[in-house]
Parts: sequence; structure tokens; C-alpha cells
Amino acid sequence: MIDYLEQLVEATTVEGVWKLHCEKMKEYRFDRLLYGFTRFHSAHGFGNREDFLIMTNHDPDYVDHFVNGGLYFHAPMVRWAVENHGACSWGWWAQNPDRLTPSERKVVEFNLSHGVTAGYSISFRDSSIRNKGAIALTAERGMTQAEVEEIWAEHGRVIQVLNTVAHLKMIQLPYSSPSRHLTARQREALEWMRDGKTTQDAAEIMGLTPATVEKHLRLAREALDVETTAQAVLKASFQNQIFVLDSDRSPVSGQSERR
Repeated sequence: MIDYLEQLVEATTVEGVWKLHCEKMKEYRFDRLLYGFTRFHSAHGFGNREDFLIMTNHDPDYVDHFVNGGLYFHAPMVRWAVENHGACSWGWWAQNPDRLTPSERKVVEFNLSHGVTAGYSISFRDSSIRNKGAIALTAERGMTQAEVEEIWAEHGRVIQVLNTVAHLKMIQLPYSSPSRHLTARQREALEWMRDGKTTQDAAEIMGLTPATVEKHLRLAREALDVETTAQAVLKASFQNQIFVLDSDRSPVSGQSERR
């Protein structure tokens, strides 16, 4: 357990954390996981799909329909996760079929057809009402919910803590969809804006022309799908995309890029 936690703490990418966590959950016979997190949750939904952090090791066909096809919007355990925090047995929807909407019943049927039949969901507590994170732990194929309950009775507290630690680690690492990933120069320009610098100040510090700095800021706004630089700074901060220690960062000064 200590070895796992040490590796988790030292991980520097969301993908690294996810790989470690999937392997750890297999030890408890949960071999398919689906994790989601957003900082843009509201009464009207989860925000733009491009801004979600979604990690899963389900097969591509399941992901294509459940995630990309939007079935998760109607999943009963997603509804539970939005309205609650803590851990919930999937026996909940089996024991309360009358509480399911027609759309939710269709999702249940879809899950059953893909061997997603037994498991637990964990909804994470957060200090912000705009943040929502949850994970669905699917048990090995062929397992019954009764067998899952036995595992949970013995290891549930540990499993919940391990998932919470993995969640807290992932949301403090940089993440974005490929289409919204910022370049090193875009991040640097936003960082100087975050520090209260003007475009002219940033140009002098970065060794660029003001026009080039504005170009990087414009491209950052486009990548993040926002209208203002202030909004870009906020969203990039939410996604931990600025003030990042990595190998592709350009030096702050001493570079010539005047074009």
C-alpha cells in the first residue's frame, strides 16, 4: 500500500496516476473504471464536454456509446453522484426500478449488454459547488452484486480512500483535451497576465514584440474557447495548464521571436 501511495504522490501526469490506479483497483476485482471531473458543473449541466477530465479503461465500443454518445447524461448512477457524495452500491438501481426514468432504464439495459452489471460508484466531496468528480468501479465480468458487496464489506473503506487520493492527485495535475492544450508560449503569456503584467511588460520579459504576445494570447483564447484573456487565465488555472514545470517550457528571456 505504501509503495502504491508513494508512486501516486510522485506521479507527474494524469495518465501516470490513472495507470497506477487501474492496476490497484484490479487487486480488488474492479477491472473497468470510468472517472469524470468538471469544474463547470451547474444546475443546467456539466459544462462543455471539451472541458471534462474523463479517464477510462473500458473497451472502445462501450466508451464510444456511453461517453461520446452522451448516454452518461441519463445514467442512474450519474444522477446519484450529482445529488450525493460518498459510495453507493449498484444494487441501488436494481432495488429501486420504479425510481428510474425510461431513459435511465435504457442506459441500464445498455450496461447489461456490455457486461457492466455489478459495481460501486463514488462521488467525491468538494469545497466548490461548481466542481463535481465521480468514479464508477465495474466489477469483473461474471461477478454478481452480492459478491461485490462482500468485497466492499471487507475493503470498502480502503477502496474509497484510495479512489479519493487518486482523484485529488489527478485534479492538481495539468489536464485538457487535445484541442485545448496550450503551447509553452501561450502558457507563459497567460502566466504574465495572471501576474498583472501588461502586454508590453510581457513582451519585454519574453523577448517578443507586443504583437507576438497578443498572438499567443489570442491563440490561447481560441484553444480554451473563451472570449477574454481574463477568462483564459481562469480556465487555464482551473485546468492546471499554467505555472507548469515541464521540459518544453521556453526560457523566460533571452529568446528572439520577433516576427
